[in-house]
Amino acid sequence: MTFTAIIRRALLAGLAGSAMLLGVAAHASISLSATRLVVLEKDQEASISVRNGGAPVLVQAWLETNASNDTSDLPFAVTPPLGKIAANGQQLMRVMYAGGDNRLPRDRESVMWLNVQEIPQSTQEENQLQIAIRQRIKVFFRPAAIAGSVADAPSALRWAVVQEAGRPKLKVSNPSMYHVSFNYLGLAGGKELKTPGMIAPGETRLLPGEGVATGARLSFKIINDYGGVEDYEVQLSGASQATAAARTAAK
Repeated sequence: MTFTAIIRRALLAGLAGSAMLLGVAAHASISLSATRLVVLEKDQEASISVRNGGAPVLVQAWLETNASNDTSDLPFAVTPPLGKIAANGQQLMRVMYAGGDNRLPRDRESVMWLNVQEIPQSTQEENQLQIAIRQRIKVFFRPAAIAGSVADAPSALRWAVVQEAGRPKLKVSNPSMYHVSFNYLGLAGGKELKTPGMIAPGETRLLPGEGVATGARLSFKIINDYGGVEDYEVQLSGASQATAAARTAAK
């Protein structure tokens, strides 16, 4: 056995021993009533229920932008930002829009993240490792002047097969004023492809296109406002941009 293998085995044995000595409290006792929130400017707010299925717990909540390393203040407030939820109880949490002069676009949807985190309770037990469990969901803000309908955004996506550096790429563009969140992307009745995650209004993305030929039929699933999944299909036609149709309508 090599010296490197001996050291690796010793480290693994040490980690296993530590895990036996430490109890890890990492079970989330809270759950959220939705997987996303939509704040309409005309309503000024949206709410979500935080349920506690365990012992009394302290919960902290805050908002973050969708841009990395962006520490700008958002024109929103979460209430309550800190609260205690009784055992087997629940609390209504609200995201409120403050309005005023801000950097949010007026002609398209904006997205941010709501963080809801349990604050571990103190324990008298020895060798007990406590871990704070955090849940994150998307919050979409829709200005009153936004055009179009969010229900039409997935079918408005434009798809094409293009070449980049001699390799096929799947090009998808979002001309709508709404974000489109993907749950699945693949060849109809065939292999699964890498999903683009979420495509912002006006964004164009190039995805790996190996195995995607001209004339292929794509199948994709998107997540709607209620956390449900909707099916769509699109018939590709080379570099010519094609749009999708809901699978239920295509049958």
